[in-house]
This record gives sequence, C-alpha cells and structure tokens, in this order.
Amino acid sequence: MDYLHRVFDTQLSEYLDAFGAVLIEGPKWCGKTTTAMQQAKSVLKMQEPDHIEANLATAQTKPSILLKGATPRLLDEWQVAPVLWDAVRTMVDDRGEPGQFILTGSNAVDRTKIRHSGAGRIARLKMLPMSLFESMESNGSVSLHQLFDDPNLDIDGIPSDLSIERLVFAACRGGWPASLSRKTDKAQLLIAKNYITTVCEVDVQNIDGVNRSASLTHAILRSYARNLSTLAKKKSIVDDVVATAESLSLPTFDDYQQALQKLFLIQDIEAWSPAIRSKSAIRSGLKRELADPSMAVAALGLSPDVLMTDMKTFGFIFECLCVRDLRVYSQSLGGYISYYHDRYDLEADFVLHLDDGRYALIECKLGSREIDEGAGHLLQLKELIKKHNAENPKIQLREPDLLIILTGGQLAYTRPDGVKIIPIGCLKD
Repeated sequence: MDYLHRVFDTQLSEYLDAFGAVLIEGPKWCGKTTTAMQQAKSVLKMQEPDHIEANLATAQTKPSILLKGATPRLLDEWQVAPVLWDAVRTMVDDRGEPGQFILTGSNAVDRTKIRHSGAGRIARLKMLPMSLFESMESNGSVSLHQLFDDPNLDIDGIPSDLSIERLVFAACRGGWPASLSRKTDKAQLLIAKNYITTVCEVDVQNIDGVNRSASLTHAILRSYARNLSTLAKKKSIVDDVVATAESLSLPTFDDYQQALQKLFLIQDIEAWSPAIRSKSAIRSGLKRELADPSMAVAALGLSPDVLMTDMKTFGFIFECLCVRDLRVYSQSLGGYISYYHDRYDLEADFVLHLDDGRYALIECKLGSREIDEGAGHLLQLKELIKKHNAENPKIQLREPDLLIILTGGQLAYTRPDGVKIIPIGCLKD
C-alpha cells in the first residue's frame, strides 16, 4: 500500500529544521514509524527480533554506537533502552546541527530513567490516528486554515461525499493505517478490536512491569466509553465499574488511568475558563475522550449495524471522531483543543485555539434537527463575551473568530447569523 500523506508530515519537517532531535509519541499503530521513515535517512529498530539482545547490550555498554548512521537517523521504540535519550542529547550537543535524530515511542517513559529533559535539543510531537482527510474519506473541500484567514469565505453548497453509513463505519474502523490496507470491511473492523485486547492483556503490564488485571483494564475502558464526550467525574466512572464488573478503589483507578494515559489511549480535554461568569459557574472538570472513536466502539462491543439503529449513542462516538480530527488539523495550525460548559448549560463542545490568539467555538451535531440548538449556544456564548467586554473596558476578551457546527450531513453553508455548518466529510487542516 502506498504511503498516505499525513498532516503531521509538514510539522515533522519543520521541527527537524529547528531541533537536533524530534521525539514522536502516540498510540501504537497510529503510523509513527512509517511516517518517520519518510524523512529518515537511516533506521534502527530497537525491537527487531534478530537484533534486540545485541541492541540492548550495546545500549548498556556504548550507546553511541547505535547512533551511527545517515541523518536524520530514526530510533524506533527507543524507550526499550532509555539510556538512548541521554546519548542522543549528548550527540546533538556535540554535533550542533538540527535534524540529527527522530525517536518514536508508543508509551511515555518514566522521567527518573533519563538524566536530562532534553529541553532545547529534543522536541516532542504527539501523533494521532488518521483523520478522515488523511484516510481520504473527507474530500477536504473546506480548510480550517483558510476559514481562519478569511472568516467570510464562501462555503455555501460545498458537498460531502461521506454518507452516514460510511461515516458510522469509519468511526468503528478508526484511523489506524493498517486497517485501510485490509480487503474486507470485517477485516478492517478487527484491527480496533484486537487493539483493545492487546492493551488489556499485554500493554498495561509491559509499560512499567506492574501486574494489572486484563478484565479490570477492559472494565475501565468500557466505562470510559460509556462516558465518552461527557464531564463524568472520576468517582462516577469508578462507581460504574464497580456496578458492572468488580471492586475498584480510587487509588487503583488512578494507577490504571495513568497507565492508559502513558499509552496515549486516554486523551481527556481540559476546560476553557474565560472570565465571563463567576468561577463557580464554569465547569472545570475534564471531558472524557479516547484517542480514537474505534476504541470506544471496540470496548463496548458495538458494530456499524448496531450504531445505525442507535444514533443517540453514535452521537457521542461522532463527537470523539470530531475531536480526533480537530486535534490532527489543529497541530498544523499550532493550536490546541479545549471545551466550554457552565452550570446554565451554555456550552461549546470544543474551542479550537491558535497560538496567535485566534479561536473558534465549535459544536458537534450529527443531524440537522440539532443545528439550531447548537447555533444558539454558540451565538449566546459570543454575546456573553461581548457583554463582558462592554462592562469591563480594561479587561477585554477576544471575540471568537469562527462559530462552527460540525455535522454528519451532506452540505456546507453559512447561516444568516454567521454560523458555519460544515460536514466532517468536507473538513481538512
């Protein structure tokens, strides 16, 4: 299968021009190694079966030997030998040139195992599973970059080629590059199912050698999936696990949650808390999200056929798919994602912030019947910001640059009130 362009490609190239080394972190199977190999000139695969023992022995005795090779040199799954981190940092200092190394890893390393943070030498980049644009299911007719540069850009009538049936399937299959090369729909859906099984039975123990229960790991992931895209508190998730599976204390939950975060599976979203209401009015908890919607589908044992008859559940899955794609697209814009929700139920599912201060308020509404409600939330939040600025001339907040509703529909358009309606099957960075 030919390499499919990733939004991440450009960012990796830019970072290699600026830093001595770049660390790519992200979930297993999201394409880190394949993407890195497009720009690497030599490769060391630490976990290659024929050489792993020799590699580990060399890393312990003279790690600099493993760094020899044309640059950028890719050190795949470097965390197998954490000593490589400090060896890379030292060689970057000695050579004094950018673009020397690319490191890839599928789990975060205990900071106590490395002597230096790598600040100024090793830049960190997070990679995600593929967006719909990268898997060629979004036609990319509407660009976030262009919309930010020209909020009045005409998008009226731009069509999406993605039917609701294919959208549901894409969410169930997930953005795993390996799944796209499988010949049948059934084979493609098995990738995410196997991913969850491997995480529960192998990865949560291998990450740090702690003996964790596969069944409890699966129960926690299943509860996370049931609470996907909500502000469920930690205690609520624990109570849900206890009610459906087995006993679980808060400290034990924290341990399992941290392990899943180190594997980059759990990727919760933090709240945006502008000073437009009292602090007690604005929700500050985490919005529960997984790195890919297929993880939730697999953890719950769902299928495209089931979700086609349960659009309410798919609405939460759809929101997870939207945030995955927004995270991918925002990386190329130097941005990040948060959410807004207050006790009066005024909300924006996501706030996409750019590093220059511009931002978009975004709601995810699967069907057309919900669009008016979503637009009302966004417009009310914008008016609240305007009111704050009128009452506080010395403490001005920037008004949102874009108001967007992402849908599973077929046509993009701009409402008379300025809210952009964009099918997820049209969107790109």
